[in-house]
Amino acid sequence: MFHLGWFLTTGFGVYGWNQPWSGNVAADVGRPGLFVDTARALERAGFDYMMFEDSSVLPDIYQGTFESSVSAGQAVRMDPLPLMPLVAQATKKIGLIATVATTFYPPFLAARLYQTLDHLTQGRIGVNIVTASPHKAAQNYGLEKHIDHDKRYEMADEWMQAVTALWNTWEKGALQLDTETGVFADHTKIKPANFEGEFYRTRGPLNLPPGPQHRPVVCQAGGSPAGRDLGAAHADTIVSAVVGAEAMKAYRDDISQRMIDHGRKPDDVKVLYLVSPIIAETDAEAKEKQAQMRAAQAANINGNLAAMSYFTSMDFSKFDLDAPMPDLSGNNGHQSTMADFAKSGRTLREIAANHRTVESVELVGSPATIADQMEEVMDYAGGDGFLIATPVTRKNVTEIADGLAPVLRRRGLIRSDYTHNTFRENLLEF
Repeated sequence: MFHLGWFLTTGFGVYGWNQPWSGNVAADVGRPGLFVDTARALERAGFDYMMFEDSSVLPDIYQGTFESSVSAGQAVRMDPLPLMPLVAQATKKIGLIATVATTFYPPFLAARLYQTLDHLTQGRIGVNIVTASPHKAAQNYGLEKHIDHDKRYEMADEWMQAVTALWNTWEKGALQLDTETGVFADHTKIKPANFEGEFYRTRGPLNLPPGPQHRPVVCQAGGSPAGRDLGAAHADTIVSAVVGAEAMKAYRDDISQRMIDHGRKPDDVKVLYLVSPIIAETDAEAKEKQAQMRAAQAANINGNLAAMSYFTSMDFSKFDLDAPMPDLSGNNGHQSTMADFAKSGRTLREIAANHRTVESVELVGSPATIADQMEEVMDYAGGDGFLIATPVTRKNVTEIADGLAPVLRRRGLIRSDYTHNTFRENLLEF
């Protein structure tokens, strides 16, 4: 069996503006309905989790204006953390992962916040740790420019150590809730963290008891060597966008070895690969649907250049479209993403025309055909599952939850129910 998750690529944001099948998108903006509907459908389908991306910057890099960020709601983000209890209240088992930037959240604030969310979700919260990359995001938090890429990951490693130390300030058994003796908690089992590192210091303890998981599930998605090592050291689930079955297998093997080097068991992390299935009733219809989507993507040169500008903090409108790709060595942005750019064409126009969400494996066809493809690649690659990155519209969710998932379940490839109550227990069950 393998696991399924859904990556909400614009977090608590806007999906499908002015697109077919986007529903009453204007009525969904800033409201929980779409995400509650999605969570209920994915829980019926047996998904392990939903992972909400987040960003705290409204980019004006491309052409020096905010137009590309707001014309279709592309970069609009509400904070996902207040949404989590609302989605949890409407569901029972599915895990909910919200993103936090380690560079900008003090460890005590994050540790307390996620422990509170663990209580409110009854043990179903997870944290996706990112270091963020845009300089203008850093400037929102008082920095002149962002910290260098590898140093950000050094800081993130220490941040996780500090947060973990705070989560451990209440020992197991500290919370008594003994109405006979009147003891709420055993003070002898609560201690300060007294964490002191190169970048962070925090005293502790937390002033609330541990939630049902004690330690919320940790997710990480770095593709660079520094990102992989961070995930191997701390994560419970890792997201990968390496391309092709061979690369998927090599990635899983690499993570397993890094985990051993950190004194961890490889089975203690679940690696999910990024995919965006294109589903129709027949294979021919799915391929036609794919062709139409790719034609629309290739024609959207400005939109693609704006996205590339965001990931690199470079204004690609200043470059000649028919000249070779600019040298991005030394850039402080998403390094694995930039490496993918360089492979997708010789000129900037070609790269922009080919720009799309990176997928580990292309899944196109009827539900039965896609199930075949998923089973075959997972058997070979040795990973733990797939993270769907298709835009969140009710039609897309229905195609996956009510079209693909039942086929996978009948074949015994995904869970038929949830054995445990907490996200962590269900994730680590197989």
